[in-house]
Amino acid sequence: MRFIFKTDYGQDIKLAKHGGHVFWYGLLMLVLLAAPWLFAEYYLAQLTFVLIYSIVGLGLMLLAGFTGLFSIGHAAFLGVGAYTQAVFVNMGGVVVGLPALRVKGIYLGIATLSFGFIVEEVLARWESVTGGNSGIHVKQPDLFGYKVDSATGFYFLCLVIAVVSTLAILNLLRSPTGRAFVAIRDSEISAQSMGIHLARYKTLSFALSAALAGIGGALYAHKLSFISPDQFNILQSIDLLLMVVIGGLGSVHGAFLGAIFLISMPQVIALTKDYLPPVIGQAPGLQGLVYGAVLIAFVMFEPMGIYGRWLKVRTYLQLFPFYRRGLFKRQKSFQKSDRLK
Repeated sequence: MRFIFKTDYGQDIKLAKHGGHVFWYGLLMLVLLAAPWLFAEYYLAQLTFVLIYSIVGLGLMLLAGFTGLFSIGHAAFLGVGAYTQAVFVNMGGVVVGLPALRVKGIYLGIATLSFGFIVEEVLARWESVTGGNSGIHVKQPDLFGYKVDSATGFYFLCLVIAVVSTLAILNLLRSPTGRAFVAIRDSEISAQSMGIHLARYKTLSFALSAALAGIGGALYAHKLSFISPDQFNILQSIDLLLMVVIGGLGSVHGAFLGAIFLISMPQVIALTKDYLPPVIGQAPGLQGLVYGAVLIAFVMFEPMGIYGRWLKVRTYLQLFPFYRRGLFKRQKSFQKSDRLK
């Protein structure tokens, strides 16, 4: 097991805590850079979708995992970014962030859900701009006069944006702003008593989350080349929330692991349909049933998500045979003052 002895403040704020991080993340980056020559076109397209959903997942992780504010209408930001190339994304985030100043929990979820329905209806009705329910075709991205007209070029564009977004989130989380987000998540009363301006930081969290979702939405539109309002409905919002919950709330790794799950699960279901009885394999709601069962299983048996399970496996291997069952026992994150409020 690796023990890190810190002797100065610089070690505490380094992104790479030890040489193992540098090696494994460096190796991962080399594989991603070589992906267009290592994988077939189909798998490269799936990897591109993973990167796009990871960008959106980073924004939702910042909101739900690190600030404790759940959004059930996040597909609205994805749709806004897809239709407007992220021009009005920050404005949308602030608008939805305003209800977060006074409500939380299930009431905040209802507020964001309502916003999602409003945006979906606007996209369907504003035919002169969005094309209505008929949808709209999206041209190839143009960066400073250079057109990204190949699958490889677009993949590298998504990779660069995903890496920059990840570094931005990591640096934000170790800043005073990121620590304020985590304090609000753990206890709003305690955070307020320490001088944290709840209204300001909640609105900022929504705005940053919406911005990342909008960027992901713009890339999503270019990848599909055609979008319509029904692609950004409540089911899409649930998929995004499912992505961060299964990936692992409160972890940047969870955004990427959740995106891999969200993209690969439909492929796995399609491959196993042929081996199931026709009454099950041909059922129209099979995918929803599997998603629901997986989510229930994670909530009941592994609330820390895929990344949490990996941490337990890694710790077990490092501590064997001295691993204790209660090492990762969940503790209540709220205080008595919150419960009695």
